[in-house]
Amino acid sequence: MRRTRIVAAALLAASLTLAGCGADDTGDSKSADSKGLTAPQDGAREGAADTASGAESGAGGAQKPADAKSPASLPRQHIVRTAELHVEVADATKALAAAKGVVERASGHVADETTERVDDTHITSRVVLRVPQEKYAAVLAELSGTGRLLSRTAGAKDVTEQVVDVESRIATQRASVERVRKLMERATALSDVVSLEGELSRRQADLESLLAQQASLKDRTSLATITLGLTEPEGPGKPEGDDRPGVLEALGGGWDALVASLAWLVVVLAALAPWLGVLAALYATWRLLVRPRLRKRRPSGAGTAAREGAGTAPLPAPRPDGAPAAARAPEEG
Repeated sequence: MRRTRIVAAALLAASLTLAGCGADDTGDSKSADSKGLTAPQDGAREGAADTASGAESGAGGAQKPADAKSPASLPRQHIVRTAELHVEVADATKALAAAKGVVERASGHVADETTERVDDTHITSRVVLRVPQEKYAAVLAELSGTGRLLSRTAGAKDVTEQVVDVESRIATQRASVERVRKLMERATALSDVVSLEGELSRRQADLESLLAQQASLKDRTSLATITLGLTEPEGPGKPEGDDRPGVLEALGGGWDALVASLAWLVVVLAALAPWLGVLAALYATWRLLVRPRLRKRRPSGAGTAAREGAGTAPLPAPRPDGAPAAARAPEEG
């Protein structure tokens, strides 16, 4: 019994000791909390929060330039698209009609068209098409499949800066025109009015020029340009070894030579016409004036010669050598 009491007393003392230690620890912690011993922890927490906020603000500051040029604030991109296709087709006329149908379905139009027959063997067509930018790729792919593709060239040019510059200059020019108009309303002197009218006319002309540039840029950026060339395969030619001309070719060549000769003959006669006219006039003068006079002079000369012959005896004919004198006597008598 005594041992039991001793053990119970020891256990009671130990429990009291442990309770006292726990109370001291609790009191110390409370007193420490009351004296601000936990402030470093709170400060650490606040420092971590400040660090996090600083990091966020730093990240936000780093993103400010990007936000200044965010996609929402950037101007819309303006691109001029062009393409050129050369396609070989079996029938250029049908292929051209099909290409026009493709463009019409895409809400485009034909800007220019040229069709010609080459050497009476095949037809070639060249057509310039304008289609909206959003349907440019689809139309280009569809046109490339109309026949055997010979060549394809496509290009894109960014003119955003030019568009923005023109728009800015238009706004500035409009404000300038408005200022001149206000000055004209307040002007009283005639010289001032005349000077302001000239300045207003010049600035309005500059504004109209800028508006024309803006319209051209708008047309080029809203509609893409596609140049389509359609060609048919060339017809069969002559064999390489057969160079002899045919009957029809020879006949045609002879006829061409005859026509050319007649043409040259006409040219030569036209060149000689003045000379022939002069010669004809000289001949007519000789025939009508000179020749009759010569005929009148010839009879008088013939009569004189007859009279002279009558008064003088004719001379004897010379005798041949060796002829007998007796034979000559009767002739003389």
